Amino acid sequence: MRPGLLAAALLVLAGTLLGSLLVGAADLPASGVVRALADRVPLVSLDSGLGPVGESIVWELRVPRVLMAAVVGGLLALAGAGYQGVFRNPLADPYLLGAAAGAGVGATLVIVLVPDGLGFVVPLAAFVGAIGGVLLAYALGSTAERGGGAATLVLAGVAVSSFLSAVQTFVQQLSSEDLQRIYSWILGGVGAADWRQLTLIAPYAAVSTAVLLAHGRLLDVLSVGDDEASALGLSARRVRLMVLVAASLATACAVAVSGLIGFVGIVVPHVVRRLAGGSYRVVLPLSLLGGAAFLAVADLVARTVVAPAELPLGVVTAFVGGPFFVAVLRASRRRVET
Repeated sequence: MRPGLLAAALLVLAGTLLGSLLVGAADLPASGVVRALADRVPLVSLDSGLGPVGESIVWELRVPRVLMAAVVGGLLALAGAGYQGVFRNPLADPYLLGAAAGAGVGATLVIVLVPDGLGFVVPLAAFVGAIGGVLLAYALGSTAERGGGAATLVLAGVAVSSFLSAVQTFVQQLSSEDLQRIYSWILGGVGAADWRQLTLIAPYAAVSTAVLLAHGRLLDVLSVGDDEASALGLSARRVRLMVLVAASLATACAVAVSGLIGFVGIVVPHVVRRLAGGSYRVVLPLSLLGGAAFLAVADLVARTVVAPAELPLGVVTAFVGGPFFVAVLRASRRRVET
């Protein structure tokens, strides 16, 4: 990792987060928002001039929402890069491999069956569902891989995702009073983010991020082939299992608090590879930072383009990710043909 590259990524992320904090439905002066943020820095004391209501808007609404968008975007991009490294497939993505659909089934079951007081169970249920979805897609893809080529795993993931989506729809119909809550969750968004949710997913997000970042060098070794990795004393099965579990945990964290927000795990890692090369020691941390910045911008667009209404965040990412996915698919096909 070149220090200049990392510094540039951090500056882009910081500028994106600050810009997102300055814009909102409430007409707050930018200078006041900046002073309110600076006032929380140790050894700094500034009067923001916003008043109690303005301070509450900044710290109880804007800051948690922007931080949640950054956390969710970073986790999804990091998980996407991890899945692509494990399966050595540029089309691997949490939403194409059944992880998000499985997490959605788990989270929906908790929403319907578990009282609100046990909301901390949602990430755990989403994690179990994410692991189950990925394993099912991997097993199905492995049985047909002999003649399917690079897209076989993706096709298996699409089939598993469709099945799990049907299961989720069935569960929704069992509890009509929760339909509005479930559908708002399915559309994806971070408008309901608060400090409690951030605290809830922080341990899971920290563990999954640390594990994935620690496996960057090992994923580079895996990229040359299992035989070469074994010759170097590396257990390919153990590395795949660890990365798979960590990426599924990251996906589960994101899905549990934001709903279904697609394409982040494809768009960001591919852009990072174009700009910084294919080493996972670089791709993983830059995907984390790039995903955070990308979703923060997407959330800013979602809450301003049709203001005072809001677009679902998943709609904004789909507008970007849909054409991008088609381009990646065509590029992968050309590489296979040549």
